[in-house]
Amino acid sequence: MKTRMLVAIALLCAPGLSFAGDKIVHFPFANAVAAATQSGKLDGTVKFYLAGSTPQGQVTVLKSDVSVNRKTNAFGKGDQKTCDWALQSALIALQDQAKAAGANAVVDIVSDYDNEYRDSENYECHVGFLMSGVIMKGKLAKVQ
Repeated sequence: MKTRMLVAIALLCAPGLSFAGDKIVHFPFANAVAAATQSGKLDGTVKFYLAGSTPQGQVTVLKSDVSVNRKTNAFGKGDQKTCDWALQSALIALQDQAKAAGANAVVDIVSDYDNEYRDSENYECHVGFLMSGVIMKGKLAKVQ
């Protein structure tokens, strides 16, 4: 009886736990890009530029307002580790979209979770008890 009562209480509290500890954090963008490239997740054919960082050369935007939303399991893991993982997943999706459009860069990248966050060095990640997530928005471009 006591065990059933504890299980019932735990199940009633579980939905609230998924949001417990929600916080917004910022981490270096370049570190996640370098780790994804070194591990082979990114092949290096598409370059990524946060808003405020301009590539050298002529930039031709092929597609504006491309957005990706990626989440990962955060339970029992460090914030930066889960956030970098979510960002790497988002970058892989952006790389795939860029290649499909004939682009070799994603420019003017911003974090766009609830409000747009622009920074030339850091990205924004939302960390909860169970999940970490990023939403990235940018423009697919050809840089020559």
